[in-house]
Amino acid sequence: MVSDFFDASEDWGKAVREGLSAAWPICLGYIAIGLAFGVIARKMGLHPLEIGLMSLVVYAGSSQFIAAAMLGAGAGFLPVVLTTFSVNLRHLLMSSSLSLYLKNLSGSRLSLFAYGVTDESFALNMSRFQAGNWGWRSALVVNHATNLTWFISTVAGGIGGQFIPAGAFGIDYALTAMFICLLVFQIRGIYHALVALFSGVVAVILSLMIPGNSYILITAFLAASAGLCIRKTGLQKNRPEGGR
Repeated sequence: MVSDFFDASEDWGKAVREGLSAAWPICLGYIAIGLAFGVIARKMGLHPLEIGLMSLVVYAGSSQFIAAAMLGAGAGFLPVVLTTFSVNLRHLLMSSSLSLYLKNLSGSRLSLFAYGVTDESFALNMSRFQAGNWGWRSALVVNHATNLTWFISTVAGGIGGQFIPAGAFGIDYALTAMFICLLVFQIRGIYHALVALFSGVVAVILSLMIPGNSYILITAFLAASAGLCIRKTGLQKNRPEGGR
């Protein structure tokens, strides 16, 4: 029920202000990336209605780019679904991390929150949760403000895509640029830098050895494991002698 989400006694006004204030940089990025996807998807033969439905149902930028390219190349239904599913498996890792801060949410609220989790909203919300001054309502606003921006931008790109040459204005680089920015903002110390370097090297090596996009998921698991080992090693070295 609507009242289950929006209790009048809860300070949603503050949450909306905080969420929008935090989300606007992502929204700006999503406008560029969404327009880029819409243009590319239109070039691949998708109708603006199909582009909009994909943004609502899939809502995952990298997977949508891959799916649009596969559909444009004539791939069948099952390969597209399996590829999209495998690429999106990284959301299991992100959701698992966020679940530590969402333990008290009801199933309905948790479902609504989970729908809006993306790489960008995860990075922002996770950093705010870790700082200790962030609530689930503000995080929910971030998720769905960016969701709405993405949907509108992709449809707009699909409508205007017929008038824009493929590759114009460097829009095909927009997604890569967004991930580079996210990486830079997430590096806060030597451990993060080492894990980022390890991830990049492993991803490049595996992409040359393994066909398809499964190397993304493998790299994520390896990098997370490496980060845990590096962190534990550092904590043990800094532990006082005789401490537990």
